[in-house]
Amino acid sequence: MSQSTDSGTTRSMSIGRIAFASLIGTTIEWYDFFLYGTAAALIFSHAFFPNVDPTAGTLASFATFAVGFIARPIGGFLGGHFGDKIGRKAMLVATLLITGTTTFLVGLLPTYQQIGIAAPILLVILRFIQGIGVGGEWGGAVLVAVEHAPEHKRGFYGSLPQLGVAAGLSLGTVMFAIVGALPDDDFHAWGWRIPFLLSALLVVVGLIIRSRVEETPVFKEMKAKKTVQRLPIVEAVRQYPGRIVQASMISFGAILIFFIVTVFTLSYATKQLGVARNTILIAIVVVAAAEFIALPAWSALSDKIGRRPVFLIGAIFTALFAFPYFWLVDTGNTVAVFVAFLAIWLVGHAATYGVSAAFLMEMFPGEVRYSAASVSYQLSSIVAGGFTPMIATTLLEWSDNESWSVALYLLTGGLITVIGGLLAKETREGSHRASRSDSDTTHTTTA
Repeated sequence: MSQSTDSGTTRSMSIGRIAFASLIGTTIEWYDFFLYGTAAALIFSHAFFPNVDPTAGTLASFATFAVGFIARPIGGFLGGHFGDKIGRKAMLVATLLITGTTTFLVGLLPTYQQIGIAAPILLVILRFIQGIGVGGEWGGAVLVAVEHAPEHKRGFYGSLPQLGVAAGLSLGTVMFAIVGALPDDDFHAWGWRIPFLLSALLVVVGLIIRSRVEETPVFKEMKAKKTVQRLPIVEAVRQYPGRIVQASMISFGAILIFFIVTVFTLSYATKQLGVARNTILIAIVVVAAAEFIALPAWSALSDKIGRRPVFLIGAIFTALFAFPYFWLVDTGNTVAVFVAFLAIWLVGHAATYGVSAAFLMEMFPGEVRYSAASVSYQLSSIVAGGFTPMIATTLLEWSDNESWSVALYLLTGGLITVIGGLLAKETREGSHRASRSDSDTTHTTTA
């Protein structure tokens, strides 16, 4: 049915507000989450694991980072379950509150010197709870944008919550760059806490904005037709096991790139290569800012030519650029580091991560969409995200500080992503309804 100009304008404005609310929320969520990653690379080995050698301290610090990713599938399961049962909107508010509260509390934690072994234990507990919040966040934010979007712009609107990663990373990195300019003693004593404590102000803003978001048309249709599932994740695993595997493989590469660049490279370049800390932090901010153009551009292209072609461009580039990335970083030259970051970020990451929002959501029908997409994405994030800094650091130690071992790991992740993209079928032409009439052997899944 065609819409009048007035109704079309109203709908367009509504979508704009909804996309903005999703973006603001994911920005705050990822600001909180990535503060921890930056602190794990720069601070936590000193503050919470001071009685071990530097490599062991870094590994222990990255282990606490990984705990958040172990918790993320739990958050994906819980967020997906309740998002598919009681609605998408409620979970957007709940996940933001969980993540923001735990981040603020990390900023108040006493160090090992102050309370001994209780300090790292409390750090791990807070990180685990934070991971649950972020695990439920991604699916809800993306789903709200995709299910409200016009059918021919789902790729573009679905990519906007994904920009929250770049925005949150930029904001968190800028904050650490500012406090990182403090004298080392002040930075390690109290300066690192400031970005964590400021998250409380951002959360208040995010809660106000998200509380005004409308429920999605798809979920309203599900309630009206009484098709809400009692155990949506069970239905998803029973009906669509192949797609869940494909969705996890599709998610792998972009997550891997992110944590190779923003966590491992930050630690590797500053501690092994002697690159100035703020040089890497500034490089991360620059590429994150540039992704505000690249990510929606790739996603808009997917609305025209399909999700798979755009996705495969990014996935294949990731595999091909794995070794050149580290060749450039290993020079220690500022220009070479910036080139490496820009290339892998604006092609490898932007093309795969931006498109994956609509791609994953369109793979599953509305009744199980939140559960299936969230769990698929979060399962992939355990290895590609949480364990990547530990795996990369261990590989570097094993290869006598030669980066080829980590490049091989990045290449492997790129190939997993390519295979996932090749196995999946095109989803762009699905209709904009809630439906579960398709089987696991077809991909005319609705969005």
